[in-house]
Amino acid sequence: MSRVFDFAVIGAGMAGASLAAELAREGTVLLVEREDAPGRHTTGRSAALYSPSYGNAAIRALTLASRPFFDVPPDGFAQYPLLSLRGCLHIARPDQMGALAATIREAKASGVAIAAISPDRAWTLCPMLRPDYVAGAALEPDAADIDVAALHDGYLRSAKAHGGVLHLNAEVIALEQGGGFWSLRFADGSRAIAAVVVNAAGAWADVVATRAGVEGIGLRPLRRTVIILDPPPGLEIAAMPFVLDADEAFYFKPESGRLLASPADETPSEPCDAMPEEMDIAICVDRIQQAADIEVRRVRRSWAGLRSFVADRTPVIGFDPAAPGFFWFAGQGGYGIQTAPAAAKLGAALAAGKPVPRELTACGVSAAPFAAERLRP
Repeated sequence: MSRVFDFAVIGAGMAGASLAAELAREGTVLLVEREDAPGRHTTGRSAALYSPSYGNAAIRALTLASRPFFDVPPDGFAQYPLLSLRGCLHIARPDQMGALAATIREAKASGVAIAAISPDRAWTLCPMLRPDYVAGAALEPDAADIDVAALHDGYLRSAKAHGGVLHLNAEVIALEQGGGFWSLRFADGSRAIAAVVVNAAGAWADVVATRAGVEGIGLRPLRRTVIILDPPPGLEIAAMPFVLDADEAFYFKPESGRLLASPADETPSEPCDAMPEEMDIAICVDRIQQAADIEVRRVRRSWAGLRSFVADRTPVIGFDPAAPGFFWFAGQGGYGIQTAPAAAKLGAALAAGKPVPRELTACGVSAAPFAAERLRP
């Protein structure tokens, strides 16, 4: 490519697509993806829940700041609503009551709507729960299912509409800096030039940094398993909430007439096309059956994805302090979908050298918790 871009965004999953859409309003953008289609990995394997109680305080602020976009996206962004109210039911055994109380306390401190409810009320909301298992519960009524495909597609179309260029089958094998620009070399021998390189490569973000001669951020890809099960015969589950264990040892929710469930595993992995392990599937079934009266005769489908975290489990959004023009947009962990709108606005502002937008600061979002400097000695 002979064209020089203002920004080259590496990775066209939810992170890269959302940021490219926002950056395309600030300058010329090249969005590069090593696969033959965007969103092949983590983006397409999410549990797809918007839950403002999920994550630490910085994550909760980003999630709450994302809600206005989800509720009222830009004209033409999506054909149908991005959110469908689901509710999240937090459940606890007797030994987990302290964890449940902490979840309620921390969520309320961030302005999240959540309240303790009785075990009887929990059973009414989810009749498959075993009455002798649930000692306490809390309901988060604003939790919602996210149409991940519509969100991702909306961002890709928005980036294109504002002049962004998507380059597929484009694995970046080397990056070199010189003269105030970055040169990206692809596996097919072609090159691209950009003033700013954005590392939004998900589980491969530290790999990309190494190829650029930049110190990594200690990213840890963690495998998570998801399975699809048949619900109990004759039980209507469409309106059932997302059910989450107080220690996040499992969760399940309705999914197209069946149940989507996970043991919430976090198994360290190399960056790869993750596959589920039989042991994790068995653990998931066992945990679900302890909490719910459900006979599992077969697992209809299973898959796995990688959730990537740094040490403090907060995303890294900002320029690298030792590599001018190298911008991090990585470490979203399991929060990348529900925080995408606000994270992209934050990232675009910082990458363009602008202050944090007022709509984000009003929700308690600032740049400092996400800065790359916090991870350096």
